[in-house]
Amino acid sequence: MNKVMSNKFIIAMYVLPALLLIMLLIYIPILLTGYYGLMKWNGIGDMSFIGLDNYIKLLKDKLFWNSAFHSFLLAAFSAISLIGYLAISLILAGKIKGANLLRKIYLLPMLLSSVAIAQLWLKIYHPSNGLLNSLLSSLGVDDPPSWLAEPKLVLLAIFVPIIWQYAGFYILIYYAALKNIPETIIEAAKIDGASPFQIAYKIKLPLISGVIKVTIVLAIVGSLKYFDLIYVMTGGGPNGSSEVMASYMYQKAFASYDFGYGSAIGFFLLVICLIVTWLIRKLTETKDEIQY
Repeated sequence: MNKVMSNKFIIAMYVLPALLLIMLLIYIPILLTGYYGLMKWNGIGDMSFIGLDNYIKLLKDKLFWNSAFHSFLLAAFSAISLIGYLAISLILAGKIKGANLLRKIYLLPMLLSSVAIAQLWLKIYHPSNGLLNSLLSSLGVDDPPSWLAEPKLVLLAIFVPIIWQYAGFYILIYYAALKNIPETIIEAAKIDGASPFQIAYKIKLPLISGVIKVTIVLAIVGSLKYFDLIYVMTGGGPNGSSEVMASYMYQKAFASYDFGYGSAIGFFLLVICLIVTWLIRKLTETKDEIQY
């Protein structure tokens, strides 16, 4: 077996199918998206080469930068929410009563599609007979807000179901990482007189720092390209108040039939995600990884 696996030709044959698949599904579409961004094209007819005009137009597009600001707000909101997910995971991993039931409850949103979640929260936010406004009315609020129709509230109203949707995903990752810590380390800390807070802050968190870094990248980059729930709930409205980069790209490419400009937005979004990922890795890198 070792003789076979040391043969470079055989290794290449094993790697080739996966490499071709990655090229076909990832790298070629990326290159085509960048290429289409150099064209004036409605997605159906003939293309005409216009060079960097779409990208120059993008840099001057105030609506795009407004949507980019909303995307970065969502990314910041998602990153901050990781603190809550981590706290919940620490509690669940602490052998509390009902932990198994709570884990299943937190995982429920993962079983639903984004469209189903959007429809659920549309009912909750309904201005006249929604659950939220009915609750506010019962508490004495005379004029409950129209959550998805007011520009100052719509972003917050959308961020809440997005955070709820992915809570179970991140809690599960943190919980699995915490459960992978050897119990002997925790017991030794208890014998030395460490408090639960000290165990969590000085032992558990450093030991799962690698997992935390990965979730930061996932949360921020995933938020920058988020699309589906926002599109179903508001379509980017009212008046662009909830528009994000991905929904703006969709609106330009498939609603306005400006496929070249939409491709330029998509390619620029990819570049932003790559830069943000690199920055996060640089800011969170450490010289030594803790081993256990």
